[in-house]
Amino acid sequence: MEDWRATYRLLAHCKHIFHGRSSPNFHNSKRFCSSGHRYHFNQPSEPINPYIGNYQQEFQTYKQPSLSLGINQRYRCRSHYRCFASQATIIQRRPDFSTISSEDVSYFKKILGERGVVQDEETLDAVNTDWMRKYKGTSKLMLQPRSAEEVSQILKYCNSRCLAVVPQGGNTGLVGGSVPAFDEVIVNTSHMNKIISFDKVSGILVCEAGCILETLIAFLDNQGFVMPLDLGAKGSCQIGGNVSTNAGGLRLLRYGSLHGSVLGLEVVLANGTVLDMLGTLRKDNTGYDLKHLFIGSEGSLGIVTKVSILTPPKLSSVNVCFLACSDYASCLKLLLDAKRKLGEILSAFEFLDHDAMDLVLKHLEGVRNPFPSSMHNFYVLIETTGSSESYDREKLDAFLLHSMENGLISDGVVAQDITQASSCWHIREGIPEALMKEGGVYKYDLSIPVETMYDLVEEMRVRLDASAKVVAYGHLGDGNLHLNISTPQYDDNILSQIEPFVYEWTSKHKGSISAEHGLGLMKANKIHYSKSPETVQLMASIKKLLDPNGILNPYKVLPPSLFSKAEIYTE
Repeated sequence: MEDWRATYRLLAHCKHIFHGRSSPNFHNSKRFCSSGHRYHFNQPSEPINPYIGNYQQEFQTYKQPSLSLGINQRYRCRSHYRCFASQATIIQRRPDFSTISSEDVSYFKKILGERGVVQDEETLDAVNTDWMRKYKGTSKLMLQPRSAEEVSQILKYCNSRCLAVVPQGGNTGLVGGSVPAFDEVIVNTSHMNKIISFDKVSGILVCEAGCILETLIAFLDNQGFVMPLDLGAKGSCQIGGNVSTNAGGLRLLRYGSLHGSVLGLEVVLANGTVLDMLGTLRKDNTGYDLKHLFIGSEGSLGIVTKVSILTPPKLSSVNVCFLACSDYASCLKLLLDAKRKLGEILSAFEFLDHDAMDLVLKHLEGVRNPFPSSMHNFYVLIETTGSSESYDREKLDAFLLHSMENGLISDGVVAQDITQASSCWHIREGIPEALMKEGGVYKYDLSIPVETMYDLVEEMRVRLDASAKVVAYGHLGDGNLHLNISTPQYDDNILSQIEPFVYEWTSKHKGSISAEHGLGLMKANKIHYSKSPETVQLMASIKKLLDPNGILNPYKVLPPSLFSKAEIYTE
């Protein structure tokens, strides 16, 4: 108890943002916190709405100026490279791909009905445009199947006609992977949203690919379980898209990647074959584990239609603290101490720098500085999850006291109720929204050894000087840096200073140019910075085997130059 009191004399309980209840019993409610966990408190709390709403609503109010292209420039759309490559790479539409005809539309209406075939301009404008508003296709047709059988009929027909297809879920991706590059047919899985089964003994959930992540989180909470995946975009993203991109998110430190959580998949191949790998077994060593080919393949090998996933039981004790550090070295030492002293109850370790905090305070309504008397260089959000309130609290208290006494923490707050916990998470999860409101942003999702991670940020600041603001945050617990270069507007001169430097630096330091966002259209030609030529060639061979006509999500993931029917031009 004395340790507890000493800790709380040292930590600043910021009443400016943590107004309302301040019960020390941080453990008995049934409301959502924006992290996706359900926190538990004795006193009732108001429900917390996640900060990211339905991206589709945002799209409907967004109008991109139309481009007037001459007949010879029809397929050389600069909008496909302008904002994401330093060297102007123009991908030409594959000439062997067919274009949509009235006969095609009639066929799709026959198998899907009128409501499953979408051609109105307003809806198509939304699904042709990615959330970042950097990538915009020209598809004239979106299909909305309701079953794997309908997906099978669609792909079988498209393959026979050589009609290119883009699989799409919630369209929350950041690398242009879920929107057309040209006029590909969009196959949207939103209507495939049924929860098929849940086994309360094993914790195994089987559902369709179109289930929204937040819906699954709520369903599992009522069953006494949690989803092993949590993202800021959970209100819009779909589990099929999460699997197809091998999404990481806020819980990877505790539960690992989807390669470990996903037990089985149902996938439709390019020729319409339905591949039933929907197992629910924890152990199965019969031959090649093919599901792993499709986890993270971004819809380029097949369309995921059903998912079987292992979910852990919900634990009763959750704590959140928001801490300030004077330098990056202190953040690293704090991470090491957290792993040693918090051990099995550590569930999240997130960091952001002072520029990220500045943007959140500037642009997000209702967010206040947890430490109003001063700004700090770095901030760390730590979450613990366990089954014993007293045991977890004792470990957290000892860790915080030790960290303060050793100078690792400059200041800190410990959430005392759901409102406070939500406020902490809202700062961290609100950074992408704040960046969008600031203006143009170049986003890089990188895996880098944690010891050198922030060196890239500092070198980028020196490189860009005052021409742009460099903002850094991410999942420090698993070595994932979200590097953002914020500018009032997109500028090719600034971009040429960022790329290829950012990729070369990451490659030199044995990192990955994509930690969790995927490659999409943005980084398809950059894969060689992280993979050897032999590895990339083998990937291309697998693609050609499973999709010989190349109709599934073309121009994405792998360099188009690897495929003889595609052409790539550089100016």
